[in-house]
Amino acid sequence: MLAAIAFTVLFILTACGGGSESSSSGESNENGSDSAGKTIEFMHLWPEGSSKQHFEIVNGIIDEYEQNNPDVKVEVEILGNEQYKEKLKVLSTSNELPDVGMAWPAGFLEPYVSGNMFAPLDDLLEGPLKDKFVAGTAEAYQIDGSTYSLPLELNITPIYYNKRIFDENGVEVPETYEELKAAIQTLADNGVTPVALGNKDRWTGSMWYMYLADRIGGPEVLNKAINRTGSFEDPALIQAAEEIQELVDMNAFINGFNGLGNDEAKGYFINEQAAMYLMATWDLPEWTTNEDNPQEFRDSVEYMKFPTVEGGAGDINSYVGGPGVGLFVAENSDVKEEAKDFVAFFVEKWGEKSVTDAGVIPATKVDTEGIELPQMYIDILNDLNEASNLTLYADVQMSPSVAEVHLDMIQALFGKAVTPEEFVQEQEAALAEEEE
Repeated sequence: MLAAIAFTVLFILTACGGGSESSSSGESNENGSDSAGKTIEFMHLWPEGSSKQHFEIVNGIIDEYEQNNPDVKVEVEILGNEQYKEKLKVLSTSNELPDVGMAWPAGFLEPYVSGNMFAPLDDLLEGPLKDKFVAGTAEAYQIDGSTYSLPLELNITPIYYNKRIFDENGVEVPETYEELKAAIQTLADNGVTPVALGNKDRWTGSMWYMYLADRIGGPEVLNKAINRTGSFEDPALIQAAEEIQELVDMNAFINGFNGLGNDEAKGYFINEQAAMYLMATWDLPEWTTNEDNPQEFRDSVEYMKFPTVEGGAGDINSYVGGPGVGLFVAENSDVKEEAKDFVAFFVEKWGEKSVTDAGVIPATKVDTEGIELPQMYIDILNDLNEASNLTLYADVQMSPSVAEVHLDMIQALFGKAVTPEEFVQEQEAALAEEEE
C-alpha cells in the first residue's frame, strides 16, 4: 500500500511539471500559500547555461531572503530573454503574471501599466529604498508620475581614451567642449584618428548628439521634446546638430564611420588606431579584465566624462545611458506585500553582489570602500554616486516608429545629407503626427 501511495504521489508531481527551468522551496496552493506560509512566484531571464554568474547571484539572494523570512517561499521560473518576453505577453492576456518578474523601461512598460497589470512601487522608493538609486535610474520606469519597476542594472556612456596616444601627441584630457575640439584638431593634424565611431548602427551617433543636447540645453530639453512638453525645434537641439556637423568637418570620426558597425569601430580603438571611443559601461571588461586584449593596451585606457559646453545649461555629472532590466510586482498578486518586500530586499542585495560577482554596474549606489575591483570600476561607481541626472537613450524613450525616424536622421545628420534644421523638423513632425 505504501508503495502504491508513493507511486501515485510521484505520478501527480510528474504530471504537474512544466517545460521551463524552475525551482520551488514549497508546494503552493491556488491562493499562493503553502505548508510553511506564502509563496512568491518569481520569473526571471538568467538561465544557468547562458548567465551563470547572474543565475548564482539570484539563487544566493533568494536563499538569504527565505532564511530571513521562513514563512515565505520563492518559487522560480527561468526563461531565456526572448522566451521570457513572449511568455510574459501570453500570461498578460489572462492576467496571470507572476508575483514578481522583470521588465524594461519606457515603451516596454506602457501596455502593462495601461492594462493595470503592474503595481506602483513608489512606497518602496519612499521607504526602504529611499535615496538608494543613482539619479535618473528609477525615473526611467515612471509613467504619469508613478514608478512601476525598480531597475537592477545601469549603463552610462563615458568617453574612453588612450592615454599613450594622448601623451605622444601632447594632448591634455579635456574638461570643456572647446578643449575637446582642440584635442580633436591636434590629433587630426598629426594624422591620428581622433574618434572611433561605427554609425552604421545609428544609436552610436545618437549618443554623441544626446550629450551635446544635454550640455547645451540641460538635461530636460531632449526629454521634453520627446514627451511633447517641449519641441524638437528648440534652439538647443538645433545647435547640438550644428556641433555634430562641425565635428564631421573637423575629421573627428574615423574614415567611413557611417558604413562601419560598432564592433568594427571598437576594433580600431582596441588596435590603438583611434584615440577615443564613446561607449556604454557594458564594455568595461574590454578595458580591464579581457585577456584577449593586450595588457599594454588595457593599461593605456582611461575615461573621461563628456565635457561641458561654455555657456550651456548642462552639468558634467549628467550622463547619457539607461537602466537594464527592473523588477515589477503584479497588481493582482495574492501576496503583493510580500512580493514588494522581496523586491526591496532583492534590489539592495543585487547592488552589493552584482558588481563584484558579475562585473555589472548596478542601478543602486555602491559603497566602494573595501571592494576589490579594477580601478576603472571603482572610479565609475564613485562618479555615479555623484550623478546629477541620467538621460535615457533617445530611441528607447520613443515609440518604435518615431525611433526609426530619429535613428535615420542621426545617420543623415552625420553624413551631412540633411541640414540641422531639417534634422529637427523631421523628428518634430514624426512626434507631432503620433499625438494626432
